[in-house]
Amino acid sequence: MEDVLRVYQLPYDHRAPVVCMDEASKQLIGEVTAPLPLRAGRVTCEDYEYERKGVCNQFMCCEPLRGWRHVRVTARRTKRDWAECIRELVNVHYPQATRIRLVLDHLNTHTGASLYETFPPKEARRLLDRLEFHEMMPGCPTACGGEEWHPC
Repeated sequence: MEDVLRVYQLPYDHRAPVVCMDEASKQLIGEVTAPLPLRAGRVTCEDYEYERKGVCNQFMCCEPLRGWRHVRVTARRTKRDWAECIRELVNVHYPQATRIRLVLDHLNTHTGASLYETFPPKEARRLLDRLEFHEMMPGCPTACGGEEWHPC
């Protein structure tokens, strides 16, 4: 835990940014009855009934010191989904960074093995060489925003 607190205290460095990452499963819902149109002097009337439309996974990445955030939505939360999110982070969002300090929770998909299972060895090694992992303690929330964001 001291490691993560130390990383949070580092000054901003665009060559080695501190990026926090978390994921969440979200229920997708749809309306059964369309809301009544808004009229002058009246509030919108919406029915409480809804229709389940399945679930999705959201990978949230944020860089608090820069005020940047990005959400990647996937159908599931698998090792491959996580690895693809990491590759996007490295190649698209931080192509100029020499090292990305990645703060994340302790989950079985958050390993170099996930990269090797998804990509050819040379690509997995290239991605890992750009990452510096800092894991939160098990059971400690590491959300990238909202009411849960705190370093424990």
